[in-house]
Amino acid sequence: MKKVYFLKTCDSCIRILKRLRLPQHFALQNTKETPISAKELEFIAEKAGSYGVLFNKRAKMYRARELQSKSLTETEYKSLILEHYTFLKRPIIVDGDIIFVGNSPKIVSQAMKHFNNE
Repeated sequence: MKKVYFLKTCDSCIRILKRLRLPQHFALQNTKETPISAKELEFIAEKAGSYGVLFNKRAKMYRARELQSKSLTETEYKSLILEHYTFLKRPIIVDGDIIFVGNSPKIVSQAMKHFNNE
């Protein structure tokens, strides 16, 4: 699978995608319009190591539901991500078995190196 999960209204996602200049054969999925499926999420979580790694703790809904005061399980992370697109950390770039999750400078740098070496 060669795919990017992103939000087209997210300035960080758009900026990162422009910087990466991914090959044209990458599919782009705007998670607001087309939410991630359970099967896709399971595949990505397996590669990432957990659902917690994929969970966006900066989402407004995270604070609104006061989830920061709870200790969430992997099952709860998965359920919340499937419930609403804002709980999925973004962007997520999948290049076969290699994934990049989030927009931290370290992750973006790793992705830049990966795609410049292809």
